[in-house]
Amino acid sequence: MRLFDGGYENFHSSKGVGFCTMANFFGGLASQCTKSVPLTTFLTRVYPVFPGECYELGEFDDPDAILVRSHQLTPEDAGDNLVAVGRAGAGVNNIPVSEYTQKGIVVFNTPGANANAVKELVMAGLLLSCRGIIPGIEYVNTLGDHSDKGELNKLVEASKKQYKGHELKGRTLGILGLGAIGSMVADMALQMDMDVLGYDPALSVDAAWRLSSRVEKMDSMQALFAKADIVSLHVPALDTTRGMINDEALSYFRDGAVLLNFAREEIVDKEAITAALDSGKVAQYISDFPSPGLIGKPGVISTPHLGASTEEAEENCAMMVADQVRDFLEHGNIRNSVNFRPCRLSEPKTLIALRSPTTTYRESSGVSCRSLPTGTSTWWTCSTSHAMKLPII
Repeated sequence: MRLFDGGYENFHSSKGVGFCTMANFFGGLASQCTKSVPLTTFLTRVYPVFPGECYELGEFDDPDAILVRSHQLTPEDAGDNLVAVGRAGAGVNNIPVSEYTQKGIVVFNTPGANANAVKELVMAGLLLSCRGIIPGIEYVNTLGDHSDKGELNKLVEASKKQYKGHELKGRTLGILGLGAIGSMVADMALQMDMDVLGYDPALSVDAAWRLSSRVEKMDSMQALFAKADIVSLHVPALDTTRGMINDEALSYFRDGAVLLNFAREEIVDKEAITAALDSGKVAQYISDFPSPGLIGKPGVISTPHLGASTEEAEENCAMMVADQVRDFLEHGNIRNSVNFRPCRLSEPKTLIALRSPTTTYRESSGVSCRSLPTGTSTWWTCSTSHAMKLPII
């Protein structure tokens, strides 16, 4: 298993000493070993998922599986033994999915595991957009030399009108992307008595069931932009979405609108949003992705990628990805894969994995199941010959 994070930490066991890199995460998994791992926060959570008598967690040149958070993987990281990669988070832009798919490597993610954490940060962004919270705090921090309480109160009362804002109640929020996070943001905004518009051309059946009937569905993102006071982005970073908020898209915004981006930095074209801020077309741009040229610019509020940075979200992602990878290694079940369709094998005795992208995979009892890679016509496989066995616990 490979562990990615800044710096090195030693870990000890009766079987020897190894090291891990990148303390936030992680590594690969190998079968039939008893070596232990350092009890970092993540490892403390997931170590019980991978029993020591069956898995080795450590630094390997050719692991059977890799767990990763933000480390950038390359096609060269896929050794002959690699069958699975688990990403603790929703986005997989740090994983070469297409290359791994051609090698029959299943890539898992954890959709929804950090949704509540991002939703709460979006709520903070909404409040920051309508009230003079940050400039008010900055002003109060300049008053530290005033020791007289009465004088201080007079200054505060005389100056507070400069930071007057407005309420969110009755404002219109447009949500682009209605997946796990977008639907939760919609519910939150409705509870704050906002009017909510939504657009998602790829809305799944599950997402549609989650969505409140009070959300007004728009026919296009241009229609959504034209009616919203505030626009919140909740789409993944794909070839089709990178730079989608460009000059043309921003031209549909209402004058003085607010744009929230807690999705991905590359969705918004930096030159386009800069021009929109300069012209007043967009009054504020609130983003979880600090960008050179925008830091400190009037109308811009940036946070240091705090979306999923909560104890609860990190635990949810860690446990979810660990469960999915182990379920696949031992049973051949595929849940929340970004490149292979869901597949479940019934009560397998032993999983036998074959490194071929063109056959089928089956449990030892002979019951077979196939999973078609997303966007390809190649079947990924496990079979009963020329393969490695992973024990079932």
